[in-house]
Amino acid sequence: MNDFAHLLDRLAYEPRRNAKLRLLGDYFARTPDPERGYALAAMTGALSFSEAKPALIRGLVEERVDPELFRLSHNYVGDLAETAALIWPAPSPPPSAGEGQRDGSEGGDGRALSGNGAPLSRPLLTQGLPSPAEGRGNGAGIGHNNPPPEVPTLAAVVETLATIPKRELPGHLAGWLDALDETGRWALLKLVTGNLRVGVSARLAKTAVGALGEHPADAIEQVWHGLEPPYESLFAWVEGRGERPETLNPAPFRPPMLSHPIEEEADLEKLEPEAFSAEWKWDGIRVQLAGGRDRAGRQVARVYSRTGEDITGAFPDLAEAITFEGALDGELLILREGRVQSFNVLQQRLNRKAVTGKLLDEFPAHVRAYDLLAADGEDLREKPFAERRAALDAFVAGLDHARIDLSPVVPFADWAALAAARADPASAGAGADADAIEGVMLKRLNSPYLPGRPKGPWWKWKREPYRVDAVMMYAQRGHGKRSSYYSDYTFGVWREAPEGGEELVPVGKAYHGFTDAELIKLDRYVRNHTVKRFGPVREVAYGREAGLVLEIAFEGVQRSTRHKSGVAMRFPRVGRIRWDKPPAEADHIDVLERVLARGEREVAPGGGPAPEEETA
Repeated sequence: MNDFAHLLDRLAYEPRRNAKLRLLGDYFARTPDPERGYALAAMTGALSFSEAKPALIRGLVEERVDPELFRLSHNYVGDLAETAALIWPAPSPPPSAGEGQRDGSEGGDGRALSGNGAPLSRPLLTQGLPSPAEGRGNGAGIGHNNPPPEVPTLAAVVETLATIPKRELPGHLAGWLDALDETGRWALLKLVTGNLRVGVSARLAKTAVGALGEHPADAIEQVWHGLEPPYESLFAWVEGRGERPETLNPAPFRPPMLSHPIEEEADLEKLEPEAFSAEWKWDGIRVQLAGGRDRAGRQVARVYSRTGEDITGAFPDLAEAITFEGALDGELLILREGRVQSFNVLQQRLNRKAVTGKLLDEFPAHVRAYDLLAADGEDLREKPFAERRAALDAFVAGLDHARIDLSPVVPFADWAALAAARADPASAGAGADADAIEGVMLKRLNSPYLPGRPKGPWWKWKREPYRVDAVMMYAQRGHGKRSSYYSDYTFGVWREAPEGGEELVPVGKAYHGFTDAELIKLDRYVRNHTVKRFGPVREVAYGREAGLVLEIAFEGVQRSTRHKSGVAMRFPRVGRIRWDKPPAEADHIDVLERVLARGEREVAPGGGPAPEEETA
């Protein structure tokens, strides 16, 4: 575990891609199975532990450290895992003779007694913790007959977390924290809380694995979604010790091809319009529909998310439409009477564990297809996009199913014509669906379907974002490299107060969009203008005369009962810092209500959190 932890530590502070690849390659080459497989799983997001909540970690630390000292330390450091790793004390040695032994010389609360019967200042740290060999402590501390606890392997940690009952988690976690060094404790806590962000993408980790046997990252992507941690068959293949892993799933997920955002001035002048096809970028969720036959000849239908998660159970209405053998790439939307509904409406179908008949009737799912990856046993991904698109047209026409249709091609003669269509989709053929369009996609006609995000073949050219001037109200420290800076800002706009006058009401939170130099200035502003503290959160001075205005760029607004303002912004980020603008001139909530009215086909009940990432 410590080796893995120190790898993460070096990766977190290494800015160069090739240097990160060397670090990863060296680790994978010298680390045996299954340790390296679980490390790969951790860095690619394939591990999930739901029981290690922050409250549990705080509780374990506060059993060993003064709670006020821990609170102040956490407020200073800003990151829970880092604070706990730094402040976690070494295991206490056993009491010497005459100072109270565990054989009856303890108080009723479990604390050891001193020679005069007074309780020691805190409980023995090892009481109730697992021993290295047995997973259960006997209360003995480190001494001549009790060596320091054995450092756990990453494999032991992962496999234990996957099998132990919830009630045993605190003991195991505390035992591991006792055994690990400071960096190991940090990595362990990041791992179990799901916050393992060290600047390594899943693609980069897979590239490093492929390099062990001179396999490109695309080759790793092709087999990835049929594998499970610790990936021993994958390592055997890349190192030439085994056959290429093959999936037994008759309807497998194919890793998606992603696009790059286009920079109008820098990119368009380098591209030739006649080399590209254009289509609308829909405001939905990217999915993949896959169908096949099992060994008994029965139809198998799968609906996958953009990341390969099987979401078939949440969309039985789409599964019924998968009567084919092949794979479609498309956008999940809600269609009513032929019209695409807003993302706010679509969210009523997302992340549902139970799907009722009423939900299916009120929010009918639909897929607008834009690529064909496989058909009738043939893999089409190596064919150029122009051929795949022609095959898609015929394939969807042959399906003749109301749940699946084609994403139309947007004709254009030059970039000026496409820019006009992007700015006004309604006049370019989108009609009543114009408000459900985020922009246009550009796909090179000769491009094969490559997993990952290759630069050049596909581009997304989004419509100009909405913008609003808002006032900073609260700030919180970030994570990782930003854990020492106040980089997460809650902002608000004006609305009429119940008692008269106007008040600021929070409408969103942004933590990117500014440069490193601007972050330093914003952090200094927060520290110099803090008026209240609520744990890790600082309230800054705000009002009509005092406050900092931020220009917030965002992609849309949706209804939300979870926010005091009644609205939630999608993809908010800091566009500009308006040092020059008085807070009294910040925008009113009416601005957001107008945006909402423009894109809202129907006010769906509830509403939920805005998505965190793009779909194309």
